[in-house]
Amino acid sequence: MIPVPPEFITFANRLADADGAILRRYYRSGIGSEAKPDESPVTRADTEAERAVRDLIEAEFPDHGVHGEEFETIRGDAEWLWLIDPLDGTKSFLKGKPTFGVLIGLAHRGRYVLGVIDQPITGDRWLGADGHGTAHNGRQVRTRPCADLSEAVMAAVGADAATEADEAKVAPLRRSARWLMYGLECFAYGMMVNGKLDLAIEAELGIDDIAALEPVVRNAGGVLTDLKGGPVDASYAGRILAAGDPRLHEQAVRLLDF
Repeated sequence: MIPVPPEFITFANRLADADGAILRRYYRSGIGSEAKPDESPVTRADTEAERAVRDLIEAEFPDHGVHGEEFETIRGDAEWLWLIDPLDGTKSFLKGKPTFGVLIGLAHRGRYVLGVIDQPITGDRWLGADGHGTAHNGRQVRTRPCADLSEAVMAAVGADAATEADEAKVAPLRRSARWLMYGLECFAYGMMVNGKLDLAIEAELGIDDIAALEPVVRNAGGVLTDLKGGPVDASYAGRILAAGDPRLHEQAVRLLDF
């Protein structure tokens, strides 16, 4: 594993600062939304924030690629690729619920090496980078030991059209956990690396979401994979399973049996 250059960590924080400043300006402002082709909402905050992040990348690292939630990919085959979800959890943002976040990831030759999860209202920022560990607001954090599902605090998404076909397989996992929490969105992964949550199973995610979450979890001692336990990289989009303790992750994969 090659450590991420420190200047990329500094720059990732700048990107999160710029993105979060725009989201704070629109939060609980009565901003409206439009429906994208997949019926998910998009707001002026989403598009303005992504444009701001893209402009910074173009100015600082014009040879790097950029993949975002709202606009087309540029230089997608570049050695370094920034992946941006400027507003993860737009529905929560629109309703004033502070579990949405800024997600910024960096891939090196297709492998995720740096991720940022930022909640600009609560002031929580998690940054994980290869060779540097994971930090919460600048302080190093680690996941907690939890080897058994019966002791696990688990975050899950509610059943919807995208996950309905999997419900029969996921139900035993939900029943086995000690506590089950819904609606945490990307905030769940920050809780995990802070040792407050042990397991998370997610709905269909794009690469711009996974790119931020995977390095944050892995560099804090956890594991994030697809539902079969396979690795995720910039070629994978879909459902994910994350655990703070690799032993718990193995147990969950066996129980899911995808």
